[in-house]
Amino acid sequence: MNLFRKNDSISLVSCSNGLDISMRDKINELKYILKQLNLNVFESEALYKDENNKTFSGAIRGKELMKFYNDNEIKAIFDLSGGDLCNEVIRHLDFSQIKKANKPFFGYSDLTVILNALYSKTNNVNYNYQLRNLVREDSINQIKNFNNTFLLNKDNSLFDFNYEWIQGSYMDGTVVGGNIRCMLKLAGTEYMPSFDNKILFLEALSGDANKISTFIEQYIQIGAFNNLNGLILGHFTEYESANSTPSIEDLILSKLSNDKIPIIKTNELGHSANSKAIALGSNIHLFS
Repeated sequence: MNLFRKNDSISLVSCSNGLDISMRDKINELKYILKQLNLNVFESEALYKDENNKTFSGAIRGKELMKFYNDNEIKAIFDLSGGDLCNEVIRHLDFSQIKKANKPFFGYSDLTVILNALYSKTNNVNYNYQLRNLVREDSINQIKNFNNTFLLNKDNSLFDFNYEWIQGSYMDGTVVGGNIRCMLKLAGTEYMPSFDNKILFLEALSGDANKISTFIEQYIQIGAFNNLNGLILGHFTEYESANSTPSIEDLILSKLSNDKIPIIKTNELGHSANSKAIALGSNIHLFS
């Protein structure tokens, strides 16, 4: 996958909550690994919180992001943040310039907001993935998959996730979605992509049965499931770690009136240290 190559320049940004200064050592470790992979690394000036331990304004974070879209030397943008503040950035972005630059953006969790806004406004493909996985518990495998997929062009191991069929046996369509909670921040805005004939990917870090149930209900009420080509259920970390009942699969099946939506389940997409990447805005074809 030729998204970027060795000796390319990439940037690290925070479009959601600014990183705590206590994370600097871990980010320096990440930068060291990236440099060992022969990548040139540049940081946003709003990567960390400011001197008052506050996240920089949405305008500043948006300006920093656009700086990297406008820099022809930067081949890919990786967002290291998460939290709650991502939607502050959207109205400060120049989507026409982003469409023209057409460079890959990576992020997860609250970055679901930007990932789907980017697709809605530009039709460009971007990626649900957290680069900090390279310095988490599964770092050896993550570095290997990252290197093989993006730098050596050896395989697509970072995108090859295991799954099981819950309903149906075939799905084909363009993937949208991400974090089940954060995606809903786009409801009612011009940035929410259409769900028609799409494959919806959903995962969650937090959320007990009540929270997940009410999120699903809102998706039902905005018509997200009416004309779906498929549903990918990723890892629902808190829900599944607590062995909540019913299972996430049964919870969703009990609420859907459409029993013809193809559904798969995977624990290799989400917030876990071993999570892989999925391309949003790209077509996926799965069959049993």
